[in-house]
Amino acid sequence: MQAEWFSGNVVAVTGGTRGIGAATVRAFSEAGARVAALDLDVDDTSLDGALVERCDVSSPEDVAKAFSSIEAKLGPVDVLVNNAGVNARFDPVSMSVDDWDTFFAVDLRSMWLCAKAVLPRMRERGGGAIVNVASIQATLTQAGTFPYAAAKAGVLGFTKSLALEEGPHGIRVNAVSPVYTRTRLVVDALQATADSEAAEREIAARHALGRIAEPEEVASMIVVLASPLASFVTGANLAVDGGLSSRFA
Repeated sequence: MQAEWFSGNVVAVTGGTRGIGAATVRAFSEAGARVAALDLDVDDTSLDGALVERCDVSSPEDVAKAFSSIEAKLGPVDVLVNNAGVNARFDPVSMSVDDWDTFFAVDLRSMWLCAKAVLPRMRERGGGAIVNVASIQATLTQAGTFPYAAAKAGVLGFTKSLALEEGPHGIRVNAVSPVYTRTRLVVDALQATADSEAAEREIAARHALGRIAEPEEVASMIVVLASPLASFVTGANLAVDGGLSSRFA
């Protein structure tokens, strides 16, 4: 990464202590930014030089408190990465209204809450960047993941809508859609199979590149979208999927 890209900038990354989030925190730090990681899981966190804030991103009160703390300690946020999210596997009939509301509060509403927290100061300064982490499942999904695809499709709609609202203020809003990435959730799922190595080989074979992604590979694309290299890119969705979406079946 170019160290001068984000020199003096403040970057906030939700879900920032593990997986893609932690890799993104490190990538922005290497690019010269002052970075804050927001997460509920802050125990045993190793993010040298980053500010770590405990935050439930589905809670308006927690979000307001966390971003107020970030501004007091680091300054106004220049780049927001909405990465926090959870997976879900519910039966459409047995899923309760509370289940639905709790899930969407994390995977979709939180992105609006965090954007709402940083946009006033971005507007005042006439610029900023927001990158939302969606998923390839927003456009290409499979049975057994309800309602994850619905939430991630909502992330793409949110991204396009917010890009139109904030473009006149010089604020760019984009999304990345990763596929299978070597995060704790994916590793745990593989290890839960009878033969984790065979399971990974089967999943890897679905990708044109013949492997799953590393968190750093997704993080680097997030940094690029927030950087001056993407100065005329907004409302876009970048598939970081190793060619999986190019396959017909």
